[in-house]
Amino acid sequence: METTNRTLGRSGIEVSALGFGCWAIGGEWQGADGQPLGWGKVDDEESVRAIRRALDLGVTFFDTADTYGAGHSERILARALGKHRDDVVVATKWGNVFDEETRTLTGSDDSPEYARRALTASLERLGTDHVDLYQLHLSDLDPEHAAQLRETCEEFVREGLIRAYAWSTDDPARAAVFAEGPHCAAVQHSVNVLEDTPEMFALCEESGLASINRSPLAMGLLGGRRKPGQALEAGDVRSRPPAWLGGFVGGTGVDEEWYARVDSLREILTSDGRTPAQGALAWLWARSPRAIPIPGFRSVAQAEQNAGAIAKGPLTAGQLAEIDRILGR
Repeated sequence: METTNRTLGRSGIEVSALGFGCWAIGGEWQGADGQPLGWGKVDDEESVRAIRRALDLGVTFFDTADTYGAGHSERILARALGKHRDDVVVATKWGNVFDEETRTLTGSDDSPEYARRALTASLERLGTDHVDLYQLHLSDLDPEHAAQLRETCEEFVREGLIRAYAWSTDDPARAAVFAEGPHCAAVQHSVNVLEDTPEMFALCEESGLASINRSPLAMGLLGGRRKPGQALEAGDVRSRPPAWLGGFVGGTGVDEEWYARVDSLREILTSDGRTPAQGALAWLWARSPRAIPIPGFRSVAQAEQNAGAIAKGPLTAGQLAEIDRILGR
């Protein structure tokens, strides 16, 4: 059963059921304190080849952010898409302030004026005259202030600079504030087979939003290749995991308890010839018809594996119930 395309909420914009997240291809960047915020070194030529391979395999949705690689991810995506820009749906984000030369995150700015400056800069880096989905990247912003930014996004829609907008947040109450806007199309939130988010899926259903799934492979834990004790390279955010990043232990890689949970699901996730990563994506499609997972990638091989999940379709309702039983939820 092949997974069909999805519509981005109320926007009418059609996308592939699988999107590609472009955080990792931004390469190395850091916080002002030296905390790594990328996924380590990348090969830009391989990134370009991977994006083009994804296009060949039917992927039409690419999610990036201005701050990924301090602008580098947007530039690489633009280069890879080239004349195919109008064949795809491009999402990016704003709210963080960074120095492109030193590749350093320097702070944040939640003013409407900065939103316009950030959008102008993203349009230039992306080599386009509009962004299809513009997303607020400050996840814990005060809801009343966020409502002002929602109105700023409505202005951008009227001006033809964006087609729709969303909030990247894990708080359903905050997402509901953006959902009140006529051109709000989605919420981007963290969810995967290990960490279900029933309240967020319910909000998406009630409000007619697409559910764009960040961390669908639990930052690589569900890829099936990484084991406890395997150290990560110094420039990888997972080597010094921030407080919000579960499943990883500084210096030693994967948390053993998380690994055991992944291992307990292996048989179901690899059903019908799937890889563990393909099974994790299949769980999301089964979980909600509004789900659009956006796994990251750094190679053609990863692009091919992720895109290969589309033809295998969602897990069954019975498999979903069995996973809940195994995880005790």
